[in-house]
Amino acid sequence: MPRVKIAPSILSADFSRLKDEIEAVEAAGADWLHVDVMDGHFVPNITIGPVVVEWVRKVTKIPVDVHLMITDPDKYAPEFIKAGADWVSIHPDTCANPNATLEKIRKLGAKASIAVNPDVPLSKVEKCFSDIDMVLMMTVFPGFGGQAFIPDVLPKIAEVRKRLDQSIPVEVDGGIKTDNIDRVVKSGGEVIVSGSGIFKTPNYVETIRQMRQAVGPA
Repeated sequence: MPRVKIAPSILSADFSRLKDEIEAVEAAGADWLHVDVMDGHFVPNITIGPVVVEWVRKVTKIPVDVHLMITDPDKYAPEFIKAGADWVSIHPDTCANPNATLEKIRKLGAKASIAVNPDVPLSKVEKCFSDIDMVLMMTVFPGFGGQAFIPDVLPKIAEVRKRLDQSIPVEVDGGIKTDNIDRVVKSGGEVIVSGSGIFKTPNYVETIRQMRQAVGPA
């Protein structure tokens, strides 16, 4: 099993010194950077646009992982890819033809992923499995950072890990911290997104070290 990837979500970073925050988590051992894009329509919050991703891309060489919580990913996904996104996750219910949207993301040079909310059964998204490079399992309802982890999603994470080809990673996002990351990884999570669980701690190096220690060597 490959090493679990840690992807700090910059939604919880200090934006007054974002470059320093990115460099700090990268130096602390982060594997990816996660960017939560919210449009105030699909979810009740407004966050980050392509221009921020463009600047993030300029200050880091690790993969930039963009989660589109927006109503029109067909229109905006190309802009985020042009800005530097390596991975793009969409919610299938925001697209007229999610498979076509995933194919478009891939043709533009990014890896395509679907995001699955806690209340969405796998049966509603399994038609997308043939066109994804990753699946993003949400352990909170998207819209705001700092929410509490929903443990009821763990069996669904285990189920999707069984159903997907092993080459397709399972990403998990929502309320993950040092005290619950082990449960997520044991259920099948391989790319772990953590916002406040990293950026709201006093020592990023120690926090990421504790996360890796909690899941054991890999």
